[in-house]
Amino acid sequence: MLEVSDLVQTARMLALFMITVMLGLAIQAFVTLPLIFFIGTRHNPYRFLKGLGQAILTALGTSSSAASLPVTFRCLNKLGVDPRVTKFVLPVGAMVNMDGTALYEATASIFIAQMNGLDLSVGQIVTVSITATLASIGAASIPSAGLVTMLIVLTALGLPASDISMVIAVDWFLDRLRTCVNVIGDAMGCGFVHYICEDHLNADVAEAEKNHVTVEAH
Repeated sequence: MLEVSDLVQTARMLALFMITVMLGLAIQAFVTLPLIFFIGTRHNPYRFLKGLGQAILTALGTSSSAASLPVTFRCLNKLGVDPRVTKFVLPVGAMVNMDGTALYEATASIFIAQMNGLDLSVGQIVTVSITATLASIGAASIPSAGLVTMLIVLTALGLPASDISMVIAVDWFLDRLRTCVNVIGDAMGCGFVHYICEDHLNADVAEAEKNHVTVEAH
């Protein structure tokens, strides 16, 4: 266990860590994801994001993207996303799309390394980023699951698993924020698929209705 005599300095570093994570999550949720959404669909991402308000609040309260699924389904239906898309993309996204968790794990691992006096090279930072992304894919959609998979990242850096205790004190809060980002990413993924496949989806509906009318005529 890392011993730190200066508690004030430790608290300041922990506060800086929290600010860094929150800033990163905010950029991911309100800049990166909306930009990708706009480039791919040419639709207003912030209007879409506004319609996810109830799902985001549910994620904030439950810290679980799986528990937020029913509310996210309803929000996407109100936004006009095809149910065939949401029923397939949303559950898959809730299991593997953990961009908020990946960001948190990478930042937390770098923070713990710095607390241990370890200066990471560019190669090590890239390794942390890749490992955190892969580890987050295996994270369960339950509260604080990222703490478990973060052990993989710490092992990749050669840091003791016990050092994870340094971020446990603030994880309950950051977990809620990263869950919100995960839910936003899942929902925008559904919207992205819906808009780029909209013509094909409408054609399938028209074909089904045509076949139905033909059957009734006979």
